[in-house]
Amino acid sequence: MEFPCGPWNKDWPSFLQFWLTVLLSLQLQFSPAAPCPMECRCDKTFVYCNERALTSVPLGVQEGYKILYLHNNQINNAGFPLELHNVASVETVYLYGNQLDEFPINLPKNTRVLHLQENNIQTISRAALAQLTQLEELHLDDNSISTVGVEEGAFREALSLKLLFLTKNHLSSVPIGLPEDLQELRLDENRIAIIAEEAFQNVTRLQRLLLDGNLLTDEGIAPGTFQDLANLRELALARNSLTFPPPLLPSQSLLKLSLQENQINLIPVTAFAGFHRLEKLDVSNNQLQILTQGVFDGLMNLRQITVRNNPWRCDCAVKWVVVWLKSLPPSLNARGFVCQSPDKVRGMAVRELTLENIHCPTDSGAEKSPWPTLRTTPPPPPTTIGDPPPATTTTTVAGGGGFGDGFGDSSAPADPSFPNFFDPPPSPLPPPHHPSGPLPPYEDPLQIAFHGVNSTCIQVSWASYFKVTAYKVTWVKMGHNLMGDVTREQTVSGDRRQLSLTELEPRSVYRICVYVLDTLNSYRPGEDTMCLETRTKPAPGTKPAGPEQAAQQDLTSTLLLAGIIGGAVLIVLVTLLSLFCWHMHKKSRSASANWKYNRGRRKDDYCEAGTKKDTSILEMTETSFQIVSLNNEQLLKGDFRIQPIYTPNGGIGFRDCHLSNNSLAYCKSSNVPSTEFCHT
Repeated sequence: MEFPCGPWNKDWPSFLQFWLTVLLSLQLQFSPAAPCPMECRCDKTFVYCNERALTSVPLGVQEGYKILYLHNNQINNAGFPLELHNVASVETVYLYGNQLDEFPINLPKNTRVLHLQENNIQTISRAALAQLTQLEELHLDDNSISTVGVEEGAFREALSLKLLFLTKNHLSSVPIGLPEDLQELRLDENRIAIIAEEAFQNVTRLQRLLLDGNLLTDEGIAPGTFQDLANLRELALARNSLTFPPPLLPSQSLLKLSLQENQINLIPVTAFAGFHRLEKLDVSNNQLQILTQGVFDGLMNLRQITVRNNPWRCDCAVKWVVVWLKSLPPSLNARGFVCQSPDKVRGMAVRELTLENIHCPTDSGAEKSPWPTLRTTPPPPPTTIGDPPPATTTTTVAGGGGFGDGFGDSSAPADPSFPNFFDPPPSPLPPPHHPSGPLPPYEDPLQIAFHGVNSTCIQVSWASYFKVTAYKVTWVKMGHNLMGDVTREQTVSGDRRQLSLTELEPRSVYRICVYVLDTLNSYRPGEDTMCLETRTKPAPGTKPAGPEQAAQQDLTSTLLLAGIIGGAVLIVLVTLLSLFCWHMHKKSRSASANWKYNRGRRKDDYCEAGTKKDTSILEMTETSFQIVSLNNEQLLKGDFRIQPIYTPNGGIGFRDCHLSNNSLAYCKSSNVPSTEFCHT
């Protein structure tokens, strides 16, 4: 085997550089690991010094380690040695759950991720953060940081900072001087009441801003505060005290907007104008009763809107919402549109409302359309070439008009109580895309009808005014049985308009429901659902039941059910009474036996003797004695031996002695049996 060394003869520096690199690599691979501090445990690139009741960072952290765990100790600000700052390999430091009251200094100079949660940090200096030029992620949650405790421009010293978490602190305003490369800022659960207009002036790369759980009001947010955040994708303002959405939000980039748990009672018609990229909107747990028509027209990319726990008033002003909900594409999930007033429709989904449910004041003027027309719905094509196209009702909103009645009528005067930054933009809004469908008026978006073919078959037909992906038809037999019947169902395509239900029972009532499904073959209960009951025909050769016979059958079924329940209750009562009588009889027998034995006797007139096998009683009276059986059995004739259980005088002067007939008696010292021993 030959080694090609010819090329290296001409380039000796390259040859030496190659072999030096190989040797250094082998040395690093097989060299022993860096020494570990005595108080800690080390594993590859990890140093575990957590939960050891340390008051300072252990000495001896060498190069080669990347992650340093120091959490859940008792480390204070004086416990950071100077040599720790020179360890260049450490990139992540965990220091949460210690006793720090200031931002620590002398941390490893190349730290990228720093966890300082759950301390008592009150002040942050520029000098401390100036040591961490590589810091990208800083966690300061659950401390005691106040606005006056943060030196102005302190966070700007961390030139590489991208994530700053300040949740659960004592801030009353947004810190001044945030780093320019910041991408996520969490300021939730603080005491922020005022946000200055220049608070986010330099953080144009910010993508996520959380301000939940503060003390923000409408006056506390300056107009245009968020306008310069051109890359903001998520804005959270939940759990504050806002009465309407903040104006001049970054509409071109925002994807998620959270406004739940505020005091919002009005959404201006231009509040969401131009939010073409918004996907999620949450206005739950507010004070909304009505919505201005066209308020959601600019949300072309909306995927989810949540409006739960609002006091929605389902009167004449809600008509346009019903039409809007019916025209939504399957990809948009609208949650929480449930009526709270008036009492007639309380708890009903807005999508289920019909003209009979909605109360409108009578108008003696010109007749109006039963349902309003959406502004974005295109007019239908004319039927004749020469005829002019039919007029389409349009809604024009000027200024703050339309806030009161929910229709956005242009004749309504502008409300002077709202600032002028709610004026509509000069250019018209591009119309969002909605599925084509017929225009109102119509009485119900989904109608069903039944036709009894014979005694075992019902034909169900339906009509929908909007394009539907699929339908689900369910049917169940109604009856007086307690368990109910099995519900059967069948899914059909959206182009089907009828279905035959077979194998039904004659002269029976069935509840049939038609559900509208989306693209995922799922449906929202209570929305786009129509349920009716119908009866199958009687079997051939049987007389159809009249009203009197049906009433008699209902009465018979009710009486039968009542009889079954009454019989079961009676059986239980008889069983309990029998158990009680048996118990009392047993108890009385025991008491009677004791009374028969004890009657006419005094306690001092007798004594008892016996074992488990001998259950007789020796009764001794003053002048005579007799033997009575304890179990009331008749005694056999025979000899009985009478012997005291205890010796006289406690056994003093007596001892055991045996007689000729193998009997045992108590004898005195002279071997003479005691006179108390006798034979019958």
